[in-house]
Amino acid sequence: MDTEALYRLHQGQRRIPRNSPCTSLIERHGSRSVAKWCPFHPWPQIIAQKMTTRSRTRGTLTLATRGSDLALRQATSVQEALTDERYEVDLIEVETRGDQIQDELIHQLGKTGAFVRALDQEVLDPTAEADAAVHSMKDMPTDSPDGLVVAGIPQRAPPGDLLITTDGQKLSELPSGATVGTSSLRRQAQLLDQRSDITVEPLRGNVDTRIEKLLAPSLQTEHEQRIEAEQDEMTDGESARSDDKAEHAEEDEASEDLPEFEQSIEEWFNELSEIERRALERSVETEYDAIVLAEAGLQRSGLIHHIEYVKLDTATFVPAPGQGAIAITTQGKTDATTQIREAIDHPRTRVETTVERTVLAELGGGCIAPIGVHATLQGEYVHVTARVLAGDGTETVSGSRNLPVDNHAAAAAQFADKLADRGADELITAARVAADESNSTEPAGE
Repeated sequence: MDTEALYRLHQGQRRIPRNSPCTSLIERHGSRSVAKWCPFHPWPQIIAQKMTTRSRTRGTLTLATRGSDLALRQATSVQEALTDERYEVDLIEVETRGDQIQDELIHQLGKTGAFVRALDQEVLDPTAEADAAVHSMKDMPTDSPDGLVVAGIPQRAPPGDLLITTDGQKLSELPSGATVGTSSLRRQAQLLDQRSDITVEPLRGNVDTRIEKLLAPSLQTEHEQRIEAEQDEMTDGESARSDDKAEHAEEDEASEDLPEFEQSIEEWFNELSEIERRALERSVETEYDAIVLAEAGLQRSGLIHHIEYVKLDTATFVPAPGQGAIAITTQGKTDATTQIREAIDHPRTRVETTVERTVLAELGGGCIAPIGVHATLQGEYVHVTARVLAGDGTETVSGSRNLPVDNHAAAAAQFADKLADRGADELITAARVAADESNSTEPAGE
């Protein structure tokens, strides 16, 4: 409908005519957005109040979430999805054991659930406020407390991992002896399986912290070179007037080792992103040539456009079960369970993650063993690939299978049993023993 027709339709009206296209748009998008689309929309504030009241009649939900930036972004995405379905949604932040202990790697935090249990307790505690909790599914243990269910699994983000470097190198292009950072046993084992000549070093922190640790050495080196080059330019005149030819020659030779820069330091600094500026200020403990992070986390954090990366093939560098998916847990048989499932549950993602987590549960590896499982719904079948590895990548048991979608959970359990019989069980037992020995050698806390 053109502007002139809209004007004739709305002229003199003190309410929206039934034949106005705005009527249906308001029902779907709210009067505020319609007012932007239609310049003649009457009484937008009054209508907005009426439509806001109508849109909140489906109820109020309170979601518990961790307080990290990525966790809050995930929870906000769930909040927005439920708001679109006309629910009033509040977020409350909860600190977990994984947040409290910053200097331990994930597999050293205990069996499972370091980032999960405190959130679920908020849901199960009758005195607490939360109706539901928002989790990264890959952090969730396969066993859950009695009375807790996964009410909703929104559509999954990309499940794979990324190799991040300062210049976009592939894993095969890294030099021998390169240092790659990761806090994941699964990633460590698969890295060493493909490149036994590299070194894998621990890496913890939020997504932005990990990227800063990668970027810091090269940015700080470039900054120092720019300072030296600028100082050399300032002293060129004095050097040229010097009568000491030998000293002048040495200074020229030293300056030739520095790269030439077209921009001034100020111009260069002004073009740096916020994360690059923070990296300049970070103290360097380990110089990483590359790090490995989940693509989903980088997308949700908004950092993927500020880095150089290569996608790792999910067929050979198999993701963690549930990676890229968000899970919303509730008490079973409650209104919140029904409301969340009907509003945002994504059937395809639920099928795929059910297969992945069933394989993990049957193998019993938790977060102490290097296990990757990736499932993709393909018509009437779910294609699943799994890898179980030794921690140093020297041994692996892997397999793929097409499972019938109408019996995917039971078929996934049978697939896991086959992997266990082929040696996966032995690798997981060895990983559990190694984890117990590592924990027993740790000094007791106060």
